[in-house]
Amino acid sequence: MKFTNKNIIVTGGSRGIGKAAAIAFADEGGNVAITFNNNKSAADETLSQLKPTGKHTAIKCDAADPIETEKMINTVLSAYDRIDVVVINAGIAITHKIAEIDYNEWQDTWKKVLGVNLIGPANTLYLSARAMMKTGGGKIVTVSSRGAFRGEPDEPAYGASKAGLNSLSQSMARALAPYNISVGVVAPGWIETDLAEPYLNGPNGEEIKNQSPLKRAGTIEEVAGAILYLASDGSEYTTGAIIDVNGASYLRS
Repeated sequence: MKFTNKNIIVTGGSRGIGKAAAIAFADEGGNVAITFNNNKSAADETLSQLKPTGKHTAIKCDAADPIETEKMINTVLSAYDRIDVVVINAGIAITHKIAEIDYNEWQDTWKKVLGVNLIGPANTLYLSARAMMKTGGGKIVTVSSRGAFRGEPDEPAYGASKAGLNSLSQSMARALAPYNISVGVVAPGWIETDLAEPYLNGPNGEEIKNQSPLKRAGTIEEVAGAILYLASDGSEYTTGAIIDVNGASYLRS
């Protein structure tokens, strides 16, 4: 199997895309550490679904907290000795329409979203890359969004954070290549997750699905497949690439 004896971290691995990726890595023989923020029951449920041939664990970690992030990386290193793959997936989105909120709420939202979606990933990437430098290399995959390119008028901090994540990932792809560390990005569009369900099943659900010529949203398994490709041996020359998983709902030139 592709990830036999590989040690993998999936941040935000208890639900949605992170959960699908964790299951897929475990199915391919990996040892999987997932992180979660508050929902321990969801993390435990995900752990119960991971193929028991590997050594798996769930670690509580606030993605925006640099101290908790460092503790999480050290916990994984203590358990597994090395880190082979890191999937930086944890993220949040908060609606903050510029015409409807006050200045204090505007500032607070930007601070929260950038903390989880950009500063947190930068810290996770730094710590995991430094660990990989000591063991001969590894793979880092970040989970971005179609919104980084198309724009998010109701959630501008989310769109900006994902655009920043793309730039961070590509900068680090260049910086870390000499250390045999690849950095790739997956940018999903609308995906069938718990968080997307109210939108996909709401009054605008059909319009959302029809943004793709496939007339549907993507599945978490389809995104997980792209993540596993970037994390696989043999994908090294795709370092710095951004793989769009949006059903041709938005095409970049």
